[in-house]
Amino acid sequence: MPQEIKTIRLLLPYKLGSVNCYLIKNEGGFFLIDTGFSNNRAELEKEFAKAGCVPGNLKLVIITHGDFDHTGNAAYLRGKFAAQIAMHFDDFGMAERGDMFWNRGKGNSILRMLAPMLFGFKKSDRFTPDITLEDGYNLSGYGFDAKVLSLPGHSKGSIGIVTSGSDPSLGSGQALFCGDLLGNIDKPALNSIMDDLTVAKASAKKLMSLEIDTVYPGHGTPFLMEQLINEYQQPEIVS
Repeated sequence: MPQEIKTIRLLLPYKLGSVNCYLIKNEGGFFLIDTGFSNNRAELEKEFAKAGCVPGNLKLVIITHGDFDHTGNAAYLRGKFAAQIAMHFDDFGMAERGDMFWNRGKGNSILRMLAPMLFGFKKSDRFTPDITLEDGYNLSGYGFDAKVLSLPGHSKGSIGIVTSGSDPSLGSGQALFCGDLLGNIDKPALNSIMDDLTVAKASAKKLMSLEIDTVYPGHGTPFLMEQLINEYQQPEIVS
């Protein structure tokens, strides 16, 4: 069977918008890319139930980077669904310490002070990943025909997942799940929050030469890679 991609959009606390989780189904089971924040766990499980994802058939939870809104349900899902968690080593400390600024540059001092109080993980939500991902890592050994693409910039350990698409209206070729490197709130663009903007632009430039049809961002709606390329023909995104 061709794989199916289900977008699960979960609201964030404090009216901060929403975040995307992607549930992918193939003949071997289910694979989840990012998990949302723990404030909306019941909605996530409701969407799992609709899709037929139950304990035993969720094979892998893949985390694109260590921020609270992408890792918040990972430990819970591992416990309930017996799924392994896969993540890039450079963001391990965020998940283990519940600190989204671990291994990041200084950033905004007020945000750094408030973030642990507003978005810090409960101890029960912290975890050490089971699988260490790196650039080029092949996930086919877990039943998922996909590869890892290192996309640092938003965080040091940010990754993308490249696999086959499933929505002909968006392009049936290669699909990229890009985490928070790119977003599509108003239009396809670099995420507005970057740990290292120069590195992020280099990651975005790398995408331009790959055969990717559809981009599934961490925030906003999926879009065609062609839209991003057309948007940045004179690209501030890669300059």
